[in-house]
Amino acid sequence: MEPASGLPNTSDNSSWATSAPHSPAATALILLAVLAVLLATLVGNALVVAAVSTSRALRAPQNLFLVSLASADILVAVLILPFSLANEVMGYWYFGSLWCSLYLALDVLLCTASIGHLCAISLDRYWAVTRAARLNLRRSPGRVRGMIGAVWAAAALVALPPLFKARPRARECALSNDTWYVLASCVASFFAPCLVMVTVYCRIYQVTKRRHMAVLTAHGSLAPQLLRPGEPDNRATELGGLMAGPGERLSWALASSRRRWSQHQSMSLCRRRLVRVRERRFTVVLAVVMGAFVLCWFPFFFTYSLEAVCGDGCRVSKPLFSFFFWIGYCNSSLNPLIYTVFNRDFRAAFRRLLSAPARHGT
Repeated sequence: MEPASGLPNTSDNSSWATSAPHSPAATALILLAVLAVLLATLVGNALVVAAVSTSRALRAPQNLFLVSLASADILVAVLILPFSLANEVMGYWYFGSLWCSLYLALDVLLCTASIGHLCAISLDRYWAVTRAARLNLRRSPGRVRGMIGAVWAAAALVALPPLFKARPRARECALSNDTWYVLASCVASFFAPCLVMVTVYCRIYQVTKRRHMAVLTAHGSLAPQLLRPGEPDNRATELGGLMAGPGERLSWALASSRRRWSQHQSMSLCRRRLVRVRERRFTVVLAVVMGAFVLCWFPFFFTYSLEAVCGDGCRVSKPLFSFFFWIGYCNSSLNPLIYTVFNRDFRAAFRRLLSAPARHGT
């Protein structure tokens, strides 16, 4: 989202074009970094759309969330990042007042929609864990599209004010800095979805861990009543009695009991290790999801809303605020990695898509 702070006003428009805001070296680094983010966003999200469209294993209705999320991130890369980059490097707005209003509205719309999709995905996963049977019956493509439509509608409501409250000037393009709008847009675009995601993912982890422990307990209670070493097995003794004498029957029963007890212990240990590995992997996935989301967006929204409340007393330096501003856009390039790298079907579809040009070339 475009920050509300702009460049200082001046009556001499020529000074905007002649004074570069960054040194040549800094400008080159900014260009390389932003172009890398833009390319990663385009390629990664295009692969997500292509994978879901061409892979039969990925035709599940819930993957429509990822297609819509990827589409929003692609639009961020096409419609927002180039103009934000030009504004950052040139130090002034070059593209006119009409596109300024549209650009600001699209910026708010697409970034809010991207965050809203992350929130919708977290809710869908929560329902999949807690209401699996009912959700599988109700999770039709139409219902998923309805949730996606609600996300876009909510984002549009947040994005409408910039069409009327933007302050396009000759060489400046900035959102209105009205306190009510800054706080309302920050809550709707970030803080409310963030609270929902943190609550939902913590609940998912708790439910999953409790179910794993219940599985372990159930396996332990349903396991055969095995004999400890030294305890005779009457059934084994009876069977052995058909073939051996009394001493041999007892020896055979004790050996059989030891083997069964050892096997039970090994299976129980392997099962506990498997549960620990699954819990550790699930914890890592949740940490990556929430960590990337919060690290990318929290600095910008926190400083943006703090400045609206405190004014100049809480204003951070312009280079630091610009850094926070650009880090938020990086989330659009990370989304394909976060939501697909941990999925075996997506990895297979990506390998197939990336290897197809090589096969055609040979």
